[in-house]
Amino acid sequence: MAPRKNSKGGGGGSSSGSSSPAARRELKHGGHKNGRKGGPSGSSFFTWFIVIALLGVWTSVAVIWFDLIDYEDVLAKAKDFRYNLSEVLQGKLGVYDADGDGDFDVEDAKILLEGPSGKTKRNTKAKEPQNIEDEVKEKIQFLLHETVHTDHEVHAPPEEEQEVLPEANKKTNDPDQKEKVKKKKPKLLNNFDKTIKAELDAAEKLRKRGNIEEAVHAFEKLVHKYPHSPRARYGKAQCEDDLAEKRRSNELLQGAIETYQEVASLPDVPTDLVKLTLKRRSDRQQFLGHMKGSLMTLQRLVQLFPNDTSLKNDLGVGYLLIGDNNNAKKVYEEVLNMTPNDGFAKVHYGFILKAQNKIAASIPFLKEGIESGDPGTDDGRFYFHLGDAMQRVGDKEAYKWYELGHKRGHFASVWQRSLYNVKGLKAQPWWTAQETGYTDLVKSLERNWKVIRDEGLAVMDKARGLFLPEDENLREKGDWSQFTLWQQGRKNENACKGAPKTCAFLEKFPETTGCRRGQIKYSVMHPGTHVWPHTGPTNCRLRMHLGLVIPKEGCKIRCARETKTWEEGQVLIFDDSFEHEVWQDASSFRLIFIVDVWHPELTPQQRHSLPAI
Repeated sequence: MAPRKNSKGGGGGSSSGSSSPAARRELKHGGHKNGRKGGPSGSSFFTWFIVIALLGVWTSVAVIWFDLIDYEDVLAKAKDFRYNLSEVLQGKLGVYDADGDGDFDVEDAKILLEGPSGKTKRNTKAKEPQNIEDEVKEKIQFLLHETVHTDHEVHAPPEEEQEVLPEANKKTNDPDQKEKVKKKKPKLLNNFDKTIKAELDAAEKLRKRGNIEEAVHAFEKLVHKYPHSPRARYGKAQCEDDLAEKRRSNELLQGAIETYQEVASLPDVPTDLVKLTLKRRSDRQQFLGHMKGSLMTLQRLVQLFPNDTSLKNDLGVGYLLIGDNNNAKKVYEEVLNMTPNDGFAKVHYGFILKAQNKIAASIPFLKEGIESGDPGTDDGRFYFHLGDAMQRVGDKEAYKWYELGHKRGHFASVWQRSLYNVKGLKAQPWWTAQETGYTDLVKSLERNWKVIRDEGLAVMDKARGLFLPEDENLREKGDWSQFTLWQQGRKNENACKGAPKTCAFLEKFPETTGCRRGQIKYSVMHPGTHVWPHTGPTNCRLRMHLGLVIPKEGCKIRCARETKTWEEGQVLIFDDSFEHEVWQDASSFRLIFIVDVWHPELTPQQRHSLPAI
């Protein structure tokens, strides 16, 4: 989920749908325009995870672009908001008027985005990385569902990694759509500013040419000379904003946020300038992860302009970003009462209903919202949730929507629907150990399977509470729990005390312990369990299943079109970015050991730079 102009969209865990609209940014499958993969107190962690992934907050961009951190503070705030920062840090890019001329044009595009692929380019030094992975997101990814693994270096993602952004500005042959995207040039000058227009234009010309330091000086002189000029102070705020990006300075950006506030507080500020100023302020606050501050700015906008449904839609996103689904729902209900055919409100309202497990009720809103073609609705995450909802109610049209999502570049294929991807990686549902190149790891798992099994059983017997129920709403029915040893490349020291031998030998295999887009965990599933068809969040990993305690009959897993069964002491390997489904119809429990590894075609640099999921 994202502001109106930029809304975006595994066996044993982490579905891309739970990567969640609010979040955290990513990437196209091989050759396709795909770059892809929250909830209030009392709702499931799955809900919050989805919200953030879909919204993809600015935090991710901030982490990449700015030396914001104090990483521990970011993590602490993330926990307060109940983010899964693995997805939160996939982020979103705002599509807005960046240069203050009232429309989105080439100059704005140069500042914000480079083409429809979602690659961002900034005015940084030539040697600095320019291609930035945004989900979470993402997520915020994502808004927003686990902790982030990161060190004190800032890395750009590999060039081939991209996120597909909503096609808010996509050209269309539909006359109605053309009418929708037409905008009147905003009026940014009051009567006084019109008398100093030549001076304002001269300063703005410097800014647009990229002479930021000179432009800052020019606007500062104008503000000193004309302290009550809204346009001069707005130009100063924009220059501070630009300079913050150029210097990657959190402090400068905070100063710009304060200056934007000063603009809106001046007397006789044109209505259009108030909107531009406060919307930009809200965006910048989101960029820094100041979600509550951004929400207050959005609330002020709605108070000033109560009939502007686009601002209400942004406010709904603001509530989702802090996990307040209930207030977000109320806002979208207000929008739909005012404008019943608002597609942006429909898809977000449908998402909220689905997150509340009102599956059937969510379908018409998601479907009609996508069909509206409104800006922000052609998003892979909405296709994902619509198809998933249809599957859960037995509607065979689900795959038609997956196919449409594929044709529109959101999914690599009908079967492979992960949303956070690196393009060009080999894609197939099932793998052999030889194909992965991880034969030593597979042999070690199979050689030590009884040790792994015994430690898992001991944990089950002595401290059953360590096995936590699956919380991503992937089960139709049954009992499914997991005990995690590594998450996003981080070792759980306390958990490893319960399985010390298993953890010790795994330390030899960085392809799994260092896989920041995966997990290592035990998974126990009891009779009568069915796991819905779902996909993992990324194509950057493969998933190994080591059979530990396998009933003779009744347990099976389908990945794409092929169904297999587990065997004790044997490893199955599949790509969980493909749709997969699990049945446990045996008379006793099934215990397996899940080991995620980096996709073998990822380079060392990619493995080092890809954000965690």
